[in-house]
Amino acid sequence: MEIKKDSRDFSSPDHILKTGTTTIGIKYKDGVIVATESQATAGTFVASTRAQKLFKVNNFSAATMSGSVADCQFVVNQIQALSNIREIETGKIPSVKYISNLVRNIIYSGRGYYLALMIIGGYSEEENQGALYGIDFVGTLFEEDNFLSYGSGSPYALGVIEAEWKPDLSEKQVMDLVKKALTSATTRDAGSGYKFQIVKITKDGFQPIEGFLG
Repeated sequence: MEIKKDSRDFSSPDHILKTGTTTIGIKYKDGVIVATESQATAGTFVASTRAQKLFKVNNFSAATMSGSVADCQFVVNQIQALSNIREIETGKIPSVKYISNLVRNIIYSGRGYYLALMIIGGYSEEENQGALYGIDFVGTLFEEDNFLSYGSGSPYALGVIEAEWKPDLSEKQVMDLVKKALTSATTRDAGSGYKFQIVKITKDGFQPIEGFLG
């Protein structure tokens, strides 16, 4: 029996650019707002108009996905299970930083295999503030101070956010900015579209705002 190696070339720009989605995380004084849209593509074909791209990991952490849907779903399922186990063992909800490191370790251990580019956002009870992390295809972990966007629509989203973001925005202002950034991305990026999925995470925990599929 011949064992064939995975033929995907993760060093190719084609794989990096074919992450048809827009994911956004923005910190504000009370926590973070995490958002995406609901279109899933298979090449140039719209495979689904209500794909779940935003997931609750635990009461203080959320994850978005861009890249290969199957790879991202696997990672999300793993961190949800590991978060539950950790909570049972310690009696405490795992921190957003702990969840981010789980994602980093999973993707790094399978580097060159998982096509997953993920945002982990949440509320840090230890630091009494929102926290925002990005993990790339090879397991590099980035902690962001203000905002983050991944996927093919991210250049359009970031253009809006960078032009209008400023410190001390209110929750409503951040929510309006997220929706404006997603609107720009879904208007201009063929890989992004349809309904928004938005949640906020504060000291009160995970709270769906719009379009969350559960």
